[in-house]
Amino acid sequence: MTAGEVAALIAAIAIAVLVLGLLTALFSLIATLRALRETTEELRRTTLPLVHEMRETVAQANAELGKVDGLLVTAESISTTVDSASKLAYLTFSNPVVKVLAFSAGAARAARRFRRSAKD
Repeated sequence: MTAGEVAALIAAIAIAVLVLGLLTALFSLIATLRALRETTEELRRTTLPLVHEMRETVAQANAELGKVDGLLVTAESISTTVDSASKLAYLTFSNPVVKVLAFSAGAARAARRFRRSAKD
């Protein structure tokens, strides 16, 4: 065997080892990609129903908010009506009630003076 043949044999063995190493790395990469694909598929299977449920929940919440908004508008309307009615009642009864109270206070004072003067 000549030196060239030995060098060629060593180069062939080195290339074979390199090819075997590359094939091992390739098979490992393929296995990793399969696991990644399975994980992605599992994630898709679990998240799609969750997203669907979330959409239904948001739609329900929007419907409930619409109902609450209607109730708030009604309550505001009732509050405005009660406020107007109380102002009207105040304006209607305040002047006569004040006059009656003033008259009764004056009458009570006059009755006391009358009793005092009747005793003397």
